[in-house]
Amino acid sequence: MSADPYDDILKRAQELSTEQRLVDELAQQAGRKNGSRKHSIMELRGLGKEIWQGIDADEYVAKERDSWSG
Repeated sequence: MSADPYDDILKRAQELSTEQRLVDELAQQAGRKNGSRKHSIMELRGLGKEIWQGIDADEYVAKERDSWSG
């Protein structure tokens, strides 16, 4: 293993078989054709909020902290 991580990655890429390179290329193209786009972290806002309905956050945290001390 060399001191330069870039050289290590390049070496490993060169060692890939033709089949592995083809699979990688197809996966990349499929991602582009499926409308891959960058997502915003804000798209996750509110996700799973129904799980926490009716639960007092302060009480929950206090219970969790109490469980740490055994």
